[in-house]
Amino acid sequence: MSLRATLLLTLLLPLAACNKDAPAPTAETAPATTEAATPAAPATDAPATAATPAAPVAESADIPPAASPDVPVGPAPVAGIDYEEIAGGQPFEPGSGKIEVVEVFSYTCPHCAAFEPLVRAWRARQPADVKFTPVAGPFGGNPEPFARAYYAAESLGLLGKTHEAMFRAVHLDHKIDMHDANAETISAWYAGYGADAAQFASTMGSFAVDAKFKRALQFMQRSAVDSSPSVVVDGKYKIKGKTLEDTLRIATHLVAQERAARSGG
Repeated sequence: MSLRATLLLTLLLPLAACNKDAPAPTAETAPATTEAATPAAPATDAPATAATPAAPVAESADIPPAASPDVPVGPAPVAGIDYEEIAGGQPFEPGSGKIEVVEVFSYTCPHCAAFEPLVRAWRARQPADVKFTPVAGPFGGNPEPFARAYYAAESLGLLGKTHEAMFRAVHLDHKIDMHDANAETISAWYAGYGADAAQFASTMGSFAVDAKFKRALQFMQRSAVDSSPSVVVDGKYKIKGKTLEDTLRIATHLVAQERAARSGG
């Protein structure tokens, strides 16, 4: 079964999140909710529905932009309920001139694994004025080596081949034991995708990756992100979706809101 088809089954559950304090459950046993800063709403209040699988997204770190914006659906999001305004918030990468959408994730978080096929399809529907930026954070079990691996793969140009594959290796194929993984075992896995294992391990521990990881932590602290997956729009809004799909619905509204504000609408 494909990663997309398998993980979409989890959308029958309300949105849960991985946090810093508790190890993430395995994908097979992930509960409907977990302890997080913002508890998910009960299923009886806002039931999640399984999404229709989207067409496969190209395995590329740079997904081509769509020709036109997504049209927001459903009610407009409400501050304090659907999202939090970040006091003094700043984009993760300011100065791009685009509307930034950051996804804070962890490879060891099963809810991030469930989110991945949805967020890839959503990203593919965004036009050129939207900049989507994944940020690897310290959530789930043993997350730091995996976060460092993400930034090392980014530095070495491997994300297009490895990002979705890493979720599959951890949560579906169990080729990597998330709790026992270290730089050596993770680098050996990346060697299967064209990396030099020794070079990859060295890059994971490099000054450049240290800087990327610290920058990510600073952004999360500034944006009050304490669980994953979390979505932050333009450094201003932290989304509080009730389900995985609801998170992206709210993101679409907030992107449209920012677009209108910039154009004077």
